[in-house]
Amino acid sequence: MKKYLAEMIGTMILVLMGCGAAVSLGCDPVNNQAAVVGTAMAFGLSVVAMAYAIGGISGCHINPAISLGVFLSGRMSAKDCLMYVVFQFLGGLIGAALLFLLVPSSDSSFATAGAGLGANGLQDGISVAGGLLAEIIFTCVFVLVVLGATSKTNGATNNFAGLAIGLSLILVHLACIRYTGTSVNPARSFGPAVFAQFAGGPVAALSNLWIFIVGPLVGGALAAVLWRVVEPAEK
Repeated sequence: MKKYLAEMIGTMILVLMGCGAAVSLGCDPVNNQAAVVGTAMAFGLSVVAMAYAIGGISGCHINPAISLGVFLSGRMSAKDCLMYVVFQFLGGLIGAALLFLLVPSSDSSFATAGAGLGANGLQDGISVAGGLLAEIIFTCVFVLVVLGATSKTNGATNNFAGLAIGLSLILVHLACIRYTGTSVNPARSFGPAVFAQFAGGPVAALSNLWIFIVGPLVGGALAAVLWRVVEPAEK
């Protein structure tokens, strides 16, 4: 049970810190690129912090797409995969709930600006197909890094897996925020989309939520297939 609770806590912190930074900095991929960099770093640093905090307990997936990729790679059981995903979604809800408590209780102008709670959404000029494709591609890249960095065949570099994964998440955010605000994590998208409705955020946050669940899961599964193709035999 402890590893499931660790996944819940880790996902909660990822959402609170990552989406919290997006709200506090006013992340806008068109008009505020500095905030985009700050938000990307917040998500990446959250993963690094949690990797070294709970990595020894649960492996620090804190992302259903990663858990699916790990399961399809034969590294975890179906039961553990399911329980990880359930607790990750719970953690995402709790993190979004904490952010919801903070934002509406602040100054009215801040509350209005942060009503979206960092929820994902299709950016200006991006179609549904474009957004879905972006989530598939960038999740695949991210999960492939996770599978490679944590592989037993990777030798001593395993000690730096948390850093490599966190840096790759920063990179993915920098490339993907202009398309979808960057999900690559269904649990990260679920909580903010739900609570954004109560905070007066965009209705589309919930209606487009399927993109940020289907896309990352497909990307995670694709990464597992690619890793099985290139994975070296254990020494």
